[in-house]
Amino acid sequence: MSDVQPGAAGVPIDRPVGAGAISIDRAVAAEGVPIDRAAGAAGLPSRSRGVIGLLEENCTVCMLCARECPDWCIYIDSHKEPEPGPHDGPGGRGRPRVRNVLDRFAVDFSLCMYCGICIEVCPYDALFWSPEFAYAETDIRDLTHERDRLREWMWTVPPPPAHDPGAPTPKEVITARGTGPAARELPPVRMPGSPVT
Repeated sequence: MSDVQPGAAGVPIDRPVGAGAISIDRAVAAEGVPIDRAAGAAGLPSRSRGVIGLLEENCTVCMLCARECPDWCIYIDSHKEPEPGPHDGPGGRGRPRVRNVLDRFAVDFSLCMYCGICIEVCPYDALFWSPEFAYAETDIRDLTHERDRLREWMWTVPPPPAHDPGAPTPKEVITARGTGPAARELPPVRMPGSPVT
């Protein structure tokens, strides 16, 4: 059995839809583009924003995402742990190094306005856009996604687009490889996850 969403040109859906998805439905239906829920996000434009995914290994708990969030919808808790190994200073008597360990990372999607500032400001590429948009809940408390659920969204993050094969090699790559004409003739760098040409 399916529901008919008002304002979505009578498009059948098979689960509850959040306010963001309703506005997407209305915008797409107004342009005359058919919406196929079975195809998932495939019918959406390539730059559509869905849900935020967390790559926990890259997070250093720098808190930039939480500080820059205009809605204050990112919650981060951490603690410090000493790093094993020799300490700096004469005779190894220096202060031990510590690192931040992530205890909690949560995004409250009932507050999030999907601006993408958190993703843009992250210097360690720990946050990514996933095109998934059908994650509505019947209880507003379930829209706070903890780090385990944010990690699950990483499986739906598409790989980065391939580089233009005719583009010149970036200056940074030339500098890293060395100087001279031989460095300029090397093939372009392939990003992980991009297709092999």
